[in-house]
Parts: sequence; C-alpha cells; structure tokens
Amino acid sequence: MLTINGKTLRVPIIQGGMGIGVSLGNLAGHVMKEGGMGVISAAQPGYREPDFFTNTFHANLRALKAEIAKARAISQGQGLLGVNLMVAGERYDEYATAIADMDIDVIISGAGLPLELPKFAENKPVALAPIVSSAKAAYLLCKRWFSRYARYPDFIVIEGPLAGGHLGFSWDELKAKTTQSLQEIFTEVKVVLKDLGLNIPLVPAGGIYTGSDIAEFINEGASAVQMATRFIATEECDAHPAFKAQFIAANESDIDLVISPSGYPGRAIINPHVQALRQGRIAPIRCVKCLKPCIPATTPYCITEALIQSVSGNVDHGLVFTGVNGYRITSIVKVHDLINELVTEMELSLS
Repeated sequence: MLTINGKTLRVPIIQGGMGIGVSLGNLAGHVMKEGGMGVISAAQPGYREPDFFTNTFHANLRALKAEIAKARAISQGQGLLGVNLMVAGERYDEYATAIADMDIDVIISGAGLPLELPKFAENKPVALAPIVSSAKAAYLLCKRWFSRYARYPDFIVIEGPLAGGHLGFSWDELKAKTTQSLQEIFTEVKVVLKDLGLNIPLVPAGGIYTGSDIAEFINEGASAVQMATRFIATEECDAHPAFKAQFIAANESDIDLVISPSGYPGRAIINPHVQALRQGRIAPIRCVKCLKPCIPATTPYCITEALIQSVSGNVDHGLVFTGVNGYRITSIVKVHDLINELVTEMELSLS
C-alpha cells in the first residue's frame, strides 16, 4: 500500500489528474472520501475566473486554492490529495513553488521529465512523484534528484502507452504499436530501482480498467495504481454532462491518436473538432501562453480553447481526451459505487 508522510491510502487507487477542469475539487474530494487519492489538475483550473484571459497565472492559483479547499471539505479527512502539474506548461517553476505551499499531500508531475522539481519544494512537507514512461527515464531522474537535491521520489507513476491525454512516446512508436507495454516498463523500472538499491513505491497507469487489472499489478509489487478515464464517467466528475456523454456514445474505433501543440502525441475521442483538425489548421484567436513548446503563429490549434470548449459542454468544438478503454464505459455512476466495484473485484482476484 502507498504511504505518504505517515498516512496510508486505504484504497490503492490514485485518480489521475485531468485538465482542463475535468478533475477539480468535487471529483478529487469524493475519491478521497472513499479512501483513495484525489488529484486536481493544475492545467488552467481558473478557466471560469472572470480575469482568466487577462491574468491567467493568478486566476489559476486562486482557483486551485479554492478547489483544494473544496476537496478537503468533501473528503471529511479521508484519503490523500494531489495536484498534477505539467512540465511542459509555461511558468512551471512558479506554479511548482506556489503549489508546494498549498494544502496538499503530493505534487505529481509529468508531460516532460521533472528533473528540477525538488528545487521548488525544498523544506516543504509536500511529497513529490514524477511520471515516467521508461526505465531509462526513471534511472536518470533518480540519479539527478539525488545528486542535486539529496532526495528521491516519494513514489513514481509509470505511465504506459494506453493512457489518455498527453503520452510520453513518439507518434511513430504509437502508430506502429512498437512501444513497450505497461507491464514491460513496470518490470524494467523495478529492475533499475533494485540495481540502484532503492525501494521507491511504484504506481502503474494507463489502460488499467478493472479491479482485476489492479490486482495484477498489486501482485507484481505495485503500491497502488493510477486511473483517470473511468472517473470521468462519474456523477461527481467536474466536467459537463455532455462531455461525459461522449464516452457513453463512443465505439472503440472512435478513439485514436491526435496531435497536440505540446509536442506530445495525445489520445482522444474523434469528434467534429478532431476531424476538422485533420483537414487543416484552426488558428487560435487568443493566447494565454499555456505551453512552452507552443508557437501561436504555427500551432495547429489552441489546446486551452479546445479543452475549455469540451469541458464546458461544447464538445463538437473541443477536445475530449481519453484512455484507450474509454469506449468500454456504458453508464454514469457515483464515485462510491465505482470504487466499491473496483475494490471488490480486486480483493476477489487477490484472494
């Protein structure tokens, strides 16, 4: 089981961070209440703030603090709370420094390798968890963190090629299906850490859908798993009902890779917005400087605008990220019922 700063997760499930606005305080708080780890995405949580387009950084921090307080209130003291922060985001260092002072248990950071994350949380009680997609990345990060900051990750999220959102693999690898499986990466990371003499908790992610899937990794030594897509189809998810309905309607063939201004491949439901992108560029009409790699003059589209449109219910003109198993969702359920289903099946598989 996963223990952070002396507090152990009762349920070995981390709800993955989903931006923009898909995983905020309501979803995270209800996952925490059931004994899991709720995670709020730091990707533009302030999109509903009146000054978001003129004062983006401060609007995001203001909204993040409010969502953290909401999650804490809902959780009734249960579970753990994390914030997911993208390395590829602009002002990463400033966001990380500010978030390290907030009322959370852990910063989970991916979409790039967070080699300097400990610098922004020095002398803070917050735990730090990088997301990696290869054993090589895990090795490099552990060596760098120890040599520069004399610390190791509190846990490592290992994200495989079946995840939703931004993926840490090349477009060619994903299209050709030549990536390593999550199971293979997980095994290699365990070997690397053993060779380094480290016993860091590992949390696999990407394509984990059932309690049996969870049990498989627990049996292999995982301390918990991270799941995101399944939590979209809950009543408590912070996204618009029309966003959630996309998953009910989707078939397996409706889920594919998409281009992202971040420079990373992504996985999403193919809707009119994605189909339009395949015909040509959708020039942005405004820019909040959300991603370091994005060049507004040449970017294929504005990802902030696309994600705001979808999470607000205008799904035909927005982007709907999903893991590879999104099409398997057939109904909207309560977080309590989903976690109960997953834990019951996990325990049966482990017995």
